[in-house]
Amino acid sequence: MQVRAEDIADLSLGAVFLATGGGGDPHVPELICIEALKTHGAVELLAPDDLPNDAHVVSIGGVGAPTVSLEMLPSVDDAARTLEAYEQHVGRKVDAVVSFEIGGANSLIPITAAAGRGLPVVDGDGMGRALPEAQMMTYAIAGVCPSPAVAYDYAGNITTFTTPDTSTYERHIRSLAMASGGMITTAEHPMTGAELKPAIIPGTVGFSVMLGRTLRENRGRADQMLPVLQDVFAGSVYGECRLLYCGKVSDKATRIIGGYDIGEATLTPFGDEGGQFTINIKNEYLVARLDGKVVATVPDLIVIVDYETGMPINAERLRYGQRVAVFAVGCPEFFRTKRALDAVAPRAFGFDIDFVPLEKIAI
Repeated sequence: MQVRAEDIADLSLGAVFLATGGGGDPHVPELICIEALKTHGAVELLAPDDLPNDAHVVSIGGVGAPTVSLEMLPSVDDAARTLEAYEQHVGRKVDAVVSFEIGGANSLIPITAAAGRGLPVVDGDGMGRALPEAQMMTYAIAGVCPSPAVAYDYAGNITTFTTPDTSTYERHIRSLAMASGGMITTAEHPMTGAELKPAIIPGTVGFSVMLGRTLRENRGRADQMLPVLQDVFAGSVYGECRLLYCGKVSDKATRIIGGYDIGEATLTPFGDEGGQFTINIKNEYLVARLDGKVVATVPDLIVIVDYETGMPINAERLRYGQRVAVFAVGCPEFFRTKRALDAVAPRAFGFDIDFVPLEKIAI
């Protein structure tokens, strides 16, 4: 399969849905990716199993607070230059690139880099959604070292990293992002093909294209889209899809703290009947409560869409007065293991609650 310029709008739309509010606003990266594909040609999309075991693969994407990406616009060449800087740093050519997360802008950066450098992209990612910290990637959970790594900022400055583990790397890379205006592009977690295969959430790039096409072709009221979405997710690496709530945004407050967008959104019903719905945010939508009762949590996916169109809304685009619906989708099986839950369950974010899979929560 190839990724062409005409696929990018659907890929972007599907990836924003899976991003659970994070991953960065895709509008400008989408334009850049389309231009790169028009200039350099289509990019080959490789299934993980088709990758040679000795292939040199590196993950690439943006690190920082998504709100900043609305103001600090990337250059057309940032992704390819980051990859070039990484190759110069390690003294070895890259055979393929892969995504940190299938989320928003970060689903497009690897394709832009691959187009500029004439490389294939692996069909999959390191989260199956978006998550805010590097140690939450499946690559890190599977034991892949984060470095050698390279960061590229808006001014063209290049910073290299050698760290023993991903938690240390996360602290250093987040500090650099804050010192560099709030957003940087990084190439990190280099792997062989053999290391990548058990560590990746497979098929998510191709699935995002299909999901985006489904959203576009069935554009309309969110509650009426539920059966279509349930059919799409039933055949995927994800689990159950359910509609949690419909209402309007009555309050939303976030601040950039430690390089993340952190805050909370409150929704209230359209009419006089119905409870109050709250969502905790750390770049992504993490915990959803209806009248104080937990109805969905990370690592399951919490997705906010425009009620009238069903189009997903990034957390930085969520505004007071918007009429929205909230969906929840089960996470890939990888995140049901104890090792993964130690890194991505609610307690990893400071919430005093355990993860309960979506299908076991009665609402």
